[in-house]
Amino acid sequence: MKIVPLAVLAAAILAPSADANYRVGLSEQDPAMFAQPAWQSLKLKRVRYIVPWDYYKNAGQHGEVTGFLNAAHAANQDVLVAFTARRGCYDDGRYSKSKACRAPSASAYRSAVTRFHKEFAYVRTFSPWNEENHVSQPTHSSPKRAVQYYDTLRRACKGCTVMAADVLDQSNVTGWLRQFLHYSHGRGTIWGLHNYKDVNRKQSKGLTSVLRTVPGQLWLTETGGIVTFLPSFKTSLSRSASATKYMFQLADRYDSKRSGNRSKLTRVYVYRWFGEQPGARFDAGLVNPDGSARSALSQFQKYAKHRLK
Repeated sequence: MKIVPLAVLAAAILAPSADANYRVGLSEQDPAMFAQPAWQSLKLKRVRYIVPWDYYKNAGQHGEVTGFLNAAHAANQDVLVAFTARRGCYDDGRYSKSKACRAPSASAYRSAVTRFHKEFAYVRTFSPWNEENHVSQPTHSSPKRAVQYYDTLRRACKGCTVMAADVLDQSNVTGWLRQFLHYSHGRGTIWGLHNYKDVNRKQSKGLTSVLRTVPGQLWLTETGGIVTFLPSFKTSLSRSASATKYMFQLADRYDSKRSGNRSKLTRVYVYRWFGEQPGARFDAGLVNPDGSARSALSQFQKYAKHRLK
């Protein structure tokens, strides 16, 4: 019997899989990405974009949303739109208690998403609300309200792909999701998770806890190698590249249903394309603000090319 050297075996295990069961996109807020030759060479088909739920009340924000979505549509992207809190409501770790920042009623939310759907009919994939279990959002302590948004968006956009809940990997995530499932009577087949913690600490417990909790498909709607996240992660391009590689290895491991899990991973959206200027508290960009490549981009290019269909 031929003995395979351990080094060769390890290389085979860690090599990019050509038959991955999940698809890859980017989460980005700057439409300049679509004009970048490096982005164009990737031939990506999916992008995620975050929209304040009341964007239309502000002319500047309305212009931003229109500019990005039209550019994405021109680039033939399947856009995942995630609605989020009113801009400016979360500051210095606190969510404002002002009337303007309260969670919209079901009727106000219905009016907003119906308006959005009429204006951008080419957008057919949605997350009802972004990071619903985080203190930066008015749904933080109200999974019941999040269920209302889910039901409302499904009715307002017939035939659209609507995620059930979209959450951040933190200590309350499984409890929050169980409450959502309770109030929704078990409805929901697509779920979103932001799992920076797993990817950058090279673990899997956050992802596996969610896979065991929710049924159907799980999308990593925000993930990626962190360049800077103060004070926990000081700036390191090499660490970000290593975490980006691990992100794909983790996804490869859970893109089919395993024993004990109720769901499997089917999409990955990496946040984000452009990095921040020096001094920013958080930066996970694949390229510098001027568009020049960082080391994480080579890892992304290597692994993403097998997961574009």
